[in-house]
Amino acid sequence: METTTEKESRYNNLEQMSLIQILENINKEDQTVPQAVAMALPQIEKLAAVTAERMKNGGRLFYIGAGTSGRLGVVDASECPPTFGVPFDQVVGIIAGGDIAIRKAVEFAEDNAQQAWIDLSAYNITDKDVLVGIAASGTTPYVIGGLKKANEHNIATGCIVCNSGSPVAAAAQYPVEVVTGPEFLTGSTRMKAGTAQKLVLNMLTTSVMINIGRVKGNRMVDMQLTNNKLVDRGTKMVMAETGLNEETAADMLKKYGSVRKAVENYQQKQVDSQ
Repeated sequence: METTTEKESRYNNLEQMSLIQILENINKEDQTVPQAVAMALPQIEKLAAVTAERMKNGGRLFYIGAGTSGRLGVVDASECPPTFGVPFDQVVGIIAGGDIAIRKAVEFAEDNAQQAWIDLSAYNITDKDVLVGIAASGTTPYVIGGLKKANEHNIATGCIVCNSGSPVAAAAQYPVEVVTGPEFLTGSTRMKAGTAQKLVLNMLTTSVMINIGRVKGNRMVDMQLTNNKLVDRGTKMVMAETGLNEETAADMLKKYGSVRKAVENYQQKQVDSQ
């Protein structure tokens, strides 16, 4: 295994650069990330397909990771209920060291190979579910241990890593390897590697949610109406789908609680009146 994420930066004497030079060089490196993600699209498709299949049959999606990787999983999982209206336990993000590690690093939490399965067992994970391990280096013991135990329990396993041929990828049935190369700041995988992981997570859950029917046209018709901005957006969606004026559309949205239900009830009333 070649850990390109740990290789020496292509740049040196960073402290001697001007601010604009630093920013330009970071940006230059960042532009390589979407290309690396594109190379992994066939792998991402396989992981998305099995995830959608399991979810259609009542399964859940779990993420495990440590540090930045774990935080990214928690972020993606947290955004699925408000965006797509799924239950809060349908996409679950677990970070090594527990929720306190979201804000403050927990020393050596990622080195415990047994803890991930203990954490997953608290959610009663079963063979209906999918487990995705997130690890930039592809060597995190917490993630490797969790994937191996999941395999023993016939749970579909995937991963998102940024080196090729890693132990994490070897432990996953559906590995996604996005090789991002050396970081601008040597070894700082919160940069390009973290960006790549975020892009893949966006693609995974968005494609799965579309596939299982949580999107209509190009709209988030099941989004949770948790603030005024989203209520306004939902009202405009109802107006676009029904032709109702703003006041009536807002009343329908408030009554039925989601764009989908408001539109479906309106359409049913139109059928009944004919």
